[in-house]
Amino acid sequence: MTDITIIGNGNMARGIATTALAAGRSVEILGQDAAKAQALAAELGAGVAFGSTADVPQGGIVVLAVPFAAATSVVSNYGEALAGKTLVDITNPVNFETFDSLVVGPDTSAAEEIARLAPAGAHVVKAFNTTFAGTLLAGQSGGQPLDVFIAGDDAAATGAVSSFVEAAGLRPLVVGPLKRSRELEGFQFVLMTLQANPEFSDFNWDTGLKVTN
Repeated sequence: MTDITIIGNGNMARGIATTALAAGRSVEILGQDAAKAQALAAELGAGVAFGSTADVPQGGIVVLAVPFAAATSVVSNYGEALAGKTLVDITNPVNFETFDSLVVGPDTSAAEEIARLAPAGAHVVKAFNTTFAGTLLAGQSGGQPLDVFIAGDDAAATGAVSSFVEAAGLRPLVVGPLKRSRELEGFQFVLMTLQANPEFSDFNWDTGLKVTN
């Protein structure tokens, strides 16, 4: 039984897989292109399973490490195969044509839209949308362990995600129910615009959000 299935084979899939392996979890990579999924699995090391999105995810936790539009398609296509699983939505529904807005309204979020498509018994958790791929690979930003903000309506599901985040040496912060994803997505959008702003030349997609006291 695989602990965590990651849908996708890009930079965020690599970063989250690295985090999961650091936490001692078994990992499966599923990609639309099975050859790319195999290449990423080989890069991550022995024991990482791989396949295509035609395969049923084996992990109890399924991470949607793909863009928002692709994530909705994945959930719709898998349907009842996702029943009983924890679905981790990492997406930021940014309008990448304008880079000036989100593609969901203020009364919803990408995570909530994905939850509406998920089968009964699947629990959607928002996590990792506030972390960049490079910082996940490093496990830190500015010498500080990453904070991973988590939102969800099911305590067991948020607990399972928090557990593997903490086991990887990062700090999980459960901020509330799934509707808090609206604020997490909006805040990360602001952070993304700072990375792309030439006035902040030292921001190179390697920053991290951190709560200190």
